[in-house]
Amino acid sequence: MHTASPVAAIAERPSQSDRRHRSRTPTIFTLLYSGVDSGQMLIADGVVTNLSANGIGIRGNRSVALGMELSLFVDLPGMEEPLCIGQSRVSWVEGRQFGVELGAMKPEDMNHLRLFLWDHNSLSNNQDCSN
Repeated sequence: MHTASPVAAIAERPSQSDRRHRSRTPTIFTLLYSGVDSGQMLIADGVVTNLSANGIGIRGNRSVALGMELSLFVDLPGMEEPLCIGQSRVSWVEGRQFGVELGAMKPEDMNHLRLFLWDHNSLSNNQDCSN
């Protein structure tokens, strides 16, 4: 009977940031996030590093805790007002980088997000075809 060494078993596990269910679109634009951590209000800003219809990767200027609920205000390019995501939950944390799973959104906001993703992915695919 052969067993993997503990080091090999740990090395084969994907990082927390690779546990996504849908592919993410790499991005760089700003957001504000807020929530309550240990009874204290947290308001911070950060950068969206990747994005999908179900989640967002964030590099923030304040630490968050796994499972923490956040409200997000995303400066989505092409929108006059920030995209408001009232419900999200922190699904992984690595220092000040973390991922959130998006909760319920207003249909209008979800449509803005999907349109941005569609436009961005279409542009990327067209660039790939021209090379």
